[in-house]
Amino acid sequence: MEVVESHPDHFQVEVLTAGSNADLLIEQSLRHQPNTVVIGDAQQYQKVMDALDPQGIKVYSDGAIADVVTMEGIDLVLTALVGYAGLLPTINAIKAGKNIALANKETLVVAGQLITSLAEENAVNIYPVDSEHSAIFQCLLGEWQNPIEKIVLTASGGPFRGREREFLRNVTKADALKHPNWDMGAKITIDSATLMNKGLEVIEATWLFGLRLDQVEVVVHPQSIIHSMVQFNDGSIKAQMGLPDMKLPILFALSYPKRLPTDFPRMNFTQYPQLTFEQPDLQTFRNLALAFEASDKGGNMPCVLNAANEIAVSEFLKERIGFLEMSDVVETCLSKMPFIKTPSYEDYVETDKETRIKALEIIN
Repeated sequence: MEVVESHPDHFQVEVLTAGSNADLLIEQSLRHQPNTVVIGDAQQYQKVMDALDPQGIKVYSDGAIADVVTMEGIDLVLTALVGYAGLLPTINAIKAGKNIALANKETLVVAGQLITSLAEENAVNIYPVDSEHSAIFQCLLGEWQNPIEKIVLTASGGPFRGREREFLRNVTKADALKHPNWDMGAKITIDSATLMNKGLEVIEATWLFGLRLDQVEVVVHPQSIIHSMVQFNDGSIKAQMGLPDMKLPILFALSYPKRLPTDFPRMNFTQYPQLTFEQPDLQTFRNLALAFEASDKGGNMPCVLNAANEIAVSEFLKERIGFLEMSDVVETCLSKMPFIKTPSYEDYVETDKETRIKALEIIN
């Protein structure tokens, strides 16, 4: 919303959606006057309706998100739902010919083959919004004819960088929610602490940029200034840098191919006299290794990985399992769920559903 407000001549909000935060949805809608809003929580529907219907704003609830993204007045759909919930709305938007600004990495993790094929069939562009993938996208501008040797995704390392497993046994939800550099929602913050977020980004990157898994490397970069890098086949490396502020990749996805002027804070190199890099600890933070394994196996395994992780994170946030147990749940699900080599959409739906049941069985 801040990005849209910074360039009111370029952007108009047509649809806004929320899960359960009715107050913020109402506030944003009164300010931006969208055509339509969707509130996921049916219990909040009447409250939103009472506030916005007099303004002439259409109000829907429940599963309407997957339908409203196809409306005629929409040019670009910014998909920023958390987790698997982003899959069907993104599919419908692509089928309706809408370009996608993708902040929901799970869409490509769960069904990368399906999404990329649909985008090609419908001549739809997918613009990455994650800071790492936006960085890769920006590094590739003007380089489309030059083969990529590898990409390097940077990771902050989260709040527990350098810690050993014994320490992680006793960390609390409050500890895990203290990210050193980024202000994000609870689910993504926990994923960052376990390095699952980086694992999901690895899988997303293979689909976004048409790469083999062995062309994607992860390095820990605690300062979060270099957002990611591309190495070309001559050995040259391009990096995209900037302050850790999501407004920049959001604006680039919304305004591409232009770079619109901003008054956002500028980086001062003297405040960052050292930029450091280190290898991720795959023994301690097993989720990143599990993501590589799921991607390597392919088929429906990334879908299993994602569903098991969503349940594990939810249960950790409810303080029903410990920090290290999240990886145990994911690993067990990957070993027990049936493998489908070339899944259909229905297979993804069934895999997601059955994995969630299995994950809860393991926890209980």
